[in-house]
Amino acid sequence: MALYRPLAAAIAFCGLLAVPALGQPLANPVATFAGLDKITGRITRFDVYVDETVLFGALEITPRACYNRPSSDTLQRTSAFLEVDQLSLDGSSERIFTGWMFADSPALNAVDHAVYDVWLIECKTSTNVPPPADR
Repeated sequence: MALYRPLAAAIAFCGLLAVPALGQPLANPVATFAGLDKITGRITRFDVYVDETVLFGALEITPRACYNRPSSDTLQRTSAFLEVDQLSLDGSSERIFTGWMFADSPALNAVDHAVYDVWLIECKTSTNVPPPADR
């Protein structure tokens, strides 16, 4: 019995080496979204810098983080944490969404609004839109 313990330990150690390591997410400064106006049927694609707030219809969209993972990962490869507020006619706003959105599964955590749909397309390192500080 004592002879098998070192062999069992060696097999267990080799088994740990066979488990693939998950790649670390890569932070990106720009999130690309698509938005649908359900009244007009128009789909708009737009880039937003992390921590920048943009207006899409009556929605204020602010991505707080945008990550990519290597394509070899089985996890959601592109994800963004965002906050979405709805503006009312009197100028006040109400938070209607806070959470992670996944490009691979847009319906998993969707912005639930009667007039607008917004979903994540990709996270990227650059865009032709000037940064907020340069506008």
